[in-house]
Amino acid sequence: MLLLACGTPGSAPVDNGSVHAGDSLQLQLRAMEQRLLAEPGNASLYADRALINERMDSLDGAESDWKRAIAIEAQEAKWLIGLGDLYYRKARIADAEEQFTKAVLLAGQNTEARLKLSELKLLQREYTQAMGWANDALRIDAQLPRGYFLKGWIHMEAGDTALAMSSYRTAIEQDPDMYDAYIALGLLHAARREAIALQYYNTALELRPRSVEAWYDKGMFLQEAGADSAALACYARIKEIDPRNAMAWYNTGYVLLERQEKYPEARVQFAEAIKLFPTYAQAYFNRGLTYELEGRLDSALTDYQRALALVPDLTVAAEGLGRLQQKGVRVPRP
Repeated sequence: MLLLACGTPGSAPVDNGSVHAGDSLQLQLRAMEQRLLAEPGNASLYADRALINERMDSLDGAESDWKRAIAIEAQEAKWLIGLGDLYYRKARIADAEEQFTKAVLLAGQNTEARLKLSELKLLQREYTQAMGWANDALRIDAQLPRGYFLKGWIHMEAGDTALAMSSYRTAIEQDPDMYDAYIALGLLHAARREAIALQYYNTALELRPRSVEAWYDKGMFLQEAGADSAALACYARIKEIDPRNAMAWYNTGYVLLERQEKYPEARVQFAEAIKLFPTYAQAYFNRGLTYELEGRLDSALTDYQRALALVPDLTVAAEGLGRLQQKGVRVPRP
């Protein structure tokens, strides 16, 4: 029998006090509008209001404010970069590239715009241009941690993990608090099953103790290394931080099922994952497997069918139905 390990159900919503945050942003917005009435020619105030609008998801208002800041101070590259960032957020990639390029032309030594162009080209899988912009920024300032991080990302995407590791380590040398570089190094070493991955994850957690990402990556490494108790502790920590994280419940169930054969306990975990993410096909399958292993074949049948209804090509669920048929269960034809 096969069971499914790490599922990828998607992001579960998190209650982060958004109502109170929204009230605070409204107050900031009203205060900024009062200041703009007194200083209508202050480009910085429009930029500040643009950022508030972005945080409130009022992207059209933010775009208007960035354009006003540019109209007032056309020679200020940071307003162009701000507008470019907004266009990037709105998936207007060509418009974002135009603004970042204008910023480079306007301020010849501007490294930020070059790094933005590098990242944009990287995400477009134009690796040569991405590397060119990163190197261009580093020629201006050889101590840019973000530049080395982007080079690491480019090397990783291109399949050169040795150079990727080297670049990420240089990024950390320049900025010992660069969380993203520690996570990247942890993942690269974890792929090689190298214990040093734990050191990188632990450092990332020192920087961000409530990072679900870092706890999950650490838990997965420990799980794959057979350190069940330590992995379960990581998933338990995720549940404390974000009780609605379906993957933490799922992976707990996986360890209890595969490694410890605690079928009822595992089933509780899969059921919670399903409650949080009702289309979690892998959780339905693994819950069905707990039923099958306990001889509760009708319940197993129901869960296997649900898994296949969600993901018709989920081979292990189809194989599960085949096993049930061999055991005498009548499996209705789809």
